[in-house]
Parts: sequence; structure tokens; C-alpha cells
Amino acid sequence: MAAVDPAEPGPTATAVLAGGCFWGVQGVFQHVEGVRSAISGYAGGTARTANYESVGSGTTGHAEAVRITYDPTKVSYGTLLRIFFAVVADPTTLNRQGPDQGTQYRTAIFPTTPQQKAVAQAYIEQLRTAKLWKSPIVTKVEPGRPFYAAERYHQDFLVRKPDYPYIVYNDLPKVEALRVAFPSLFRKTPVTVYPLG
Repeated sequence: MAAVDPAEPGPTATAVLAGGCFWGVQGVFQHVEGVRSAISGYAGGTARTANYESVGSGTTGHAEAVRITYDPTKVSYGTLLRIFFAVVADPTTLNRQGPDQGTQYRTAIFPTTPQQKAVAQAYIEQLRTAKLWKSPIVTKVEPGRPFYAAERYHQDFLVRKPDYPYIVYNDLPKVEALRVAFPSLFRKTPVTVYPLG
């Protein structure tokens, strides 16, 4: 558990996390109980370059990220970070996740409140002290960066294309890892951005 994880006020809260290709990050959090929505997008750069073609150059400052809206009475910010570090991303690879390389695939946390910033920094320090990985954690906390939603064809990609080879190899194992590691938080039917059909 996150040692620092105070309750957040209000019926909903928002987290923004970057952990490599946003298809898999979105796909995992769509299966988390208490999550109201998970939207793929870009964070870290400007509005002008918040599009897939520009971000793919690796020169925009953006990371592929996911904005997660959740019910803080059902799932806490600290728990979302636990899921992020446990099943979503390898926090020790700099500007790389799986087969994808470039600054746009970095692991980063974009806190939306000062409290989230404090929780994220404390949790990373907690993980560093626990020495769960052989290599140093390189995940950065990047406050004050706006989020921009990605193009519609990127939304719900894992849910819509579970047979897509990249998804089968890289991302479905993460959804299964969520089910195994967090059974009480796993929802079988994912929440989607757009109606499926």
C-alpha cells in the first residue's frame, strides 16, 4: 500500500499517467473498479503538437498518457499508482517500454493537484527504499502539464482490437496481471470512451 494516501474530496477525481503506448495503459485502467473513464492522449507538451504524428517524432515533450477519472471512495489515487507500478509499466527503463522507444514512451506521473504530487513523490521514494527493482526508478513526477485527448481511432483500442498482434503480445498480459494481482478491483466489463458496436 502507498504509505501516504489521504482521501480526496468530491465525487470524482482525475489522474494522468504515462506508461508507454497508451493502448495498454488505457486498457488496464478500463478494467479497474471505481474508474469512470480512461482516455488516451498526450501530456507534457503544447496544444499545437498534441497529435499522434507530431508526438511520434519524440521532439514535442509529450508522453503518450491516459487521463483516468475515478470515484475516490471506491479506488484511491495511491491504489491507482500501485496498479501503475505493479502491472502497467516498468519504471526502470528510460524513455522505453517494451518494444517502444523515445521520450513519448517515458513513464511519468502528471499530478492534477498538489496532494497528488505529494502522494506520487512519497510513493516513488517508498518503492526506491523497498528496492523492488534491481535498476533505479526513472519515473518522473511532472506537475502542471495539461492533458490533450488523442484521436478517436486510438480510443478503446485494446477493447476493440484484442486480436491485434501488438495488443496480444504486449498488453493483454497486463490486463491478466491486473486480474491476478488485484482481484477485488478487477471489473470484467471495461468502461469505454465510446459505445462498442
